[in-house]
Amino acid sequence: MKTLAYGFPKLGEKREFKNLLENYWKGRISDVEFVEGMNSLRDWMASLYREHVDLFPSNELSYYDFVLDMAITLGVIPKRFGEYEGLRTYFEMARGKEALEMTKYFNTNYHYLVPELEERVFEPIRNIPLEEYTYFKEKGLDTLPKVIAPYTFLKLSKIPTENGFRRIESLRELEEYLKALLPVYEEILESLKVAGAKVVLMEDPALCLDVEDWAWDLVHDAYDVLSEHLDIYVITYYDSVSDYEKFVDLPVRALGLDFVSNGENLENLKRYGFPEGKILIAGVINGRNVWRANLKEKLTLVEELSKVAVEVVISNSCPLFHLPVSVQPEDSLPEGLKERLSFAKEKLWELRVLKLAFEGDPESLKEVERSAELSKRPFGVREDVRRRVASLREEDFQRELPYVERVKLQREILKLPVLPTTTIGSFPQTEEVKKKRADYVSGKVTEGEYKDFIRKQIERVVRLQEELRLDVLVHGEFERTDMVEFFAQKLEGVATTKHGWVLSYGSRVYRPPIVYGDVFRPSPMTVEEISYAQSLTKKPVKGMLTGPVTILNWSYHREDISKEEIAYQIALALLDEVKDLEKAGIRIIQIDEPAFREGAPLKKRDWPKYFGWAVKAFRLCSKASPQVQVHTHMCYSEFNEVIDYIHQMDFDVVSIEASRSKGEILSAFESFKNWDRQIGIGVYDVHSPVVPTKEQIRAVLERAMRVLPVELLWVNPDCGLKTRRWEEVIPSLKNMVEVARELREKVSQR
Repeated sequence: MKTLAYGFPKLGEKREFKNLLENYWKGRISDVEFVEGMNSLRDWMASLYREHVDLFPSNELSYYDFVLDMAITLGVIPKRFGEYEGLRTYFEMARGKEALEMTKYFNTNYHYLVPELEERVFEPIRNIPLEEYTYFKEKGLDTLPKVIAPYTFLKLSKIPTENGFRRIESLRELEEYLKALLPVYEEILESLKVAGAKVVLMEDPALCLDVEDWAWDLVHDAYDVLSEHLDIYVITYYDSVSDYEKFVDLPVRALGLDFVSNGENLENLKRYGFPEGKILIAGVINGRNVWRANLKEKLTLVEELSKVAVEVVISNSCPLFHLPVSVQPEDSLPEGLKERLSFAKEKLWELRVLKLAFEGDPESLKEVERSAELSKRPFGVREDVRRRVASLREEDFQRELPYVERVKLQREILKLPVLPTTTIGSFPQTEEVKKKRADYVSGKVTEGEYKDFIRKQIERVVRLQEELRLDVLVHGEFERTDMVEFFAQKLEGVATTKHGWVLSYGSRVYRPPIVYGDVFRPSPMTVEEISYAQSLTKKPVKGMLTGPVTILNWSYHREDISKEEIAYQIALALLDEVKDLEKAGIRIIQIDEPAFREGAPLKKRDWPKYFGWAVKAFRLCSKASPQVQVHTHMCYSEFNEVIDYIHQMDFDVVSIEASRSKGEILSAFESFKNWDRQIGIGVYDVHSPVVPTKEQIRAVLERAMRVLPVELLWVNPDCGLKTRRWEEVIPSLKNMVEVARELREKVSQR
């Protein structure tokens, strides 16, 4: 029995990756120092792998995004970036003025950069897999070079159209792009073979999507070609493969299956067997959730698999970068919780124990029994919360009046102009703000001093928004560390960590909360700060909440009850907050749901069940009075194909990203019949430090005005401004407001 692990979080024990990247961007370290620092992280990751598992990959530490790395390797560089000039071009593609579109990696909260296949010609720029393999080879380490498989790379990419870019859709398109792409992959594999590699690890999770028969045929042919160069280990994850029989028939040496996300792969393996002469890479340790495995159940599973497959390699179910590095530094979790948790380091330990237990090691068998006993103990149960969920009726998911009647009341109360301007919610969290919060947490400043500081920040940002002539204001969210973590700290049944950082994209990190028990709200969470902001102005101030689906999807959820029930528990807690904001006189409440699309299963056959409860959870928490205008916000996901479900959420206004995708989302509204809700078009990219010009903003708005009635349109950035600097934010918002006012005047003269 061998073990394989992959996707270990590159962030480092103390967020070294983030610090290196940001210091490099700020010019504080040279190219050489940057690369040396990254190499230290590479060595650290390899040392952890070596300590725990038999097999591990190279080519895992990307400087920004592993999909971007594959694009560079294959020569997929849009013409607007010019000749490739190393790190300058690399980061220009990632975060420059005309950066690549960013979206979610399958149904996770990791954001990748979308390759643009401007031509069907691929000319490799850098052989990154070879560089990475050679780096470790020279240190005496034999790794499995890892690459994104051709099919998955093409499914993650977009091809040009008249109005922008879209996914590859047809047999002809896929066939042509694969034909052009395969020679480059052959070059890469041959170079690895010459360097001494015997195996290449290919990530092909797109085979877990809905895959047509003709696509399977093309995938089979592609692997037939590539297998002539090296033994190929194919790994899939996040779901079951779409066609088990076609998958196990692929001409490769090893086949990786996820046995955690659902039971379908296991059912198919039992029904159809597993081919002799191939290795089964069994993803049995959960790479997406933080709960310590019941190793007794896992051992039974491995024994069962070993009866079907001659050779089994046990592995994590998906990349480990969805997890924090280690649970060991955590010293303030609720009593009894830490022993139930397993982060990335602990997952490696679990793989080792599972292997040794399978081989009969006495100490490991004791660990297996201990894990089984721990998993039986109940934790965090609240009967009053469960009764409240159980008593929900259909009318609890419906607002008092339909939108066509609500909107009349809201317009009369709010009296907003055409093309109203606003922001998504957060404003820059400067070093001063972060330090004051840290001093408050550590006890260096009193609660009174901290609240006074926050009030001053709120007052400053309200005055600034009035000066900029924004129409609907926000309080700035200076008291919030993160849009999910903040609420997790206010809710019971949810824990937060001190060191549990996870990369979302680039250097952006967050600490996913842990839903360990039944969830409820002990007291108001946002009313004090938002009411204070509203007291400073006559303009409406939005109440800012994070929605139940996003809180759930961006947290590690408990596994003893359904995600649907957890979502309703969170929604009821948020409903209590909505009612309190109403009582405080707040007339616009924004309930952000950027993870609404993200949590959907990979296969469309499973969508109705997921979106059924996701829509209901939002409707439950947003059951405000008809006079209250309910907003939601979504960003950086593929929303076009779920537009029907989005409409069912029954909000009054939705704000949505439209800048990096060049307004592509607007095509969804062109095909949606009778779209009647107001929509805030994200007119500039807040993830880039570049200040947008008025011409760029106007282009996005004018395209929107060609698709939708101007009466439905709002104007806003595409996401919160928390990570930006004031010197970027102020001129950007000034340009945005000026364009909106100019177009407003133009519309009024018609």
